[in-house]
Amino acid sequence: MDRTIQPEIQTLKNFRILTPVRTTLPNGIPLTVINAGEQDVVRMDILFAGGRWQQSQKLQALFTNRMLREGTAKYTAATIAEKLDYYGSWLELSSSSEYAYITVYSLNKYLAKTLEVVESMIKEPLFPEKELRTILDTNIQQYLVNTSKVDFLAHRSLLKSLYGEQHPCGKIVMEEDYHIITPDVLRDFYERHYHSGNCFIFLSGKVTEDSIRRVTDTFGVPFGQYQLQMPKLSFPFAAVPEKRIFTEREDAMQSAVKMGCTTITREHPDYPKLRVLMTLFGGYFGSRLMSNIREEKGYTYGISAGIMFYPDSGTLLVSTETDNEYVEPLIQEVYHEIDRLHQEPVSMEELTMVRNYMLGEMCRSYESPFSLSDAWIFIATSGLTDDYFSDSLHAVNEITPAEIQDLAQRYLCKETLKEVIAGKKLS
Repeated sequence: MDRTIQPEIQTLKNFRILTPVRTTLPNGIPLTVINAGEQDVVRMDILFAGGRWQQSQKLQALFTNRMLREGTAKYTAATIAEKLDYYGSWLELSSSSEYAYITVYSLNKYLAKTLEVVESMIKEPLFPEKELRTILDTNIQQYLVNTSKVDFLAHRSLLKSLYGEQHPCGKIVMEEDYHIITPDVLRDFYERHYHSGNCFIFLSGKVTEDSIRRVTDTFGVPFGQYQLQMPKLSFPFAAVPEKRIFTEREDAMQSAVKMGCTTITREHPDYPKLRVLMTLFGGYFGSRLMSNIREEKGYTYGISAGIMFYPDSGTLLVSTETDNEYVEPLIQEVYHEIDRLHQEPVSMEELTMVRNYMLGEMCRSYESPFSLSDAWIFIATSGLTDDYFSDSLHAVNEITPAEIQDLAQRYLCKETLKEVIAGKKLS
């Protein structure tokens, strides 16, 4: 081997990740198993279709999920924390637009003990008043801190301007919304959504036959109001006519700038190649926006562009913060980069760099059993097929400069971008 000669760069042509084993528990709950671990650890993700899209008032889904660990018919909040800590387990609770997540990591030898606690949390939570008040007070303080940040103000102003106040994205949380959250409000949401007819379970890590059996014994019988069927909800978009929306923050040292519009969802056939365009435009450190606005002009420490997804749409978003006096020239440079993408095909050298970056990220994203679990949960909750990963690889490898130019002309439209600014108004 001649070590003075650089090894030839190999292009990633095939991309296969471990396919999960899908079964169904006796009560109908879909069980997805990703057996890929070497360490004697298992992760269980329990999902309920109950997020912001299904709630009848603001914050209901969030705090229903958050309160599961605050006391049950068998255990107090302190006992839950002590038991999970004693058995070396780790619990995470989170919620999204459409789903509530209960994620627990456990050693296989203590899975049975961990499941006893998790089962009680899911099947018999109490939503105690005292603990709820404490959590609400903490969250109100965090909310007040957030409302002093221009990035927070600009983000929610953008969503409201794109979707309107009747859409879940446009329903802006105010401080008074915290004060009308009660145990009864949470219990109502819990009873409608936390049951075996509305549940999905994922097991990943070193999954043994014993761990599958224990999960089946714990969650394989019907629980809750499993006969309830929740309708699929849809909400109208009602964008404001204004091009620019300004939120004044008199003491702001910097202004947050968000530029966005509604766009396609992940299921659209153009999306895999649109990802390449958005990465090139503003999705990594060497992107067009970073190279121009950060490196050359020095207007900001960082600027990004990407697409956020909701159940009924995507939101194409350019996001940054800058000194108040640079807001206008920064916006013009964003438009300049859009014009360039419309008018000039990208070079093969630049496209190759973006392609290699995206392929490297794909490899890094699916190298552990738990990241594989995240990937398959993403497929399930996004309504995508198992071919999504191979389709993404083919899109990155096959896209041409002409296709990037065409996508830019169709999806990066200056006329449709809202300009949302939060900061100090300059006279």
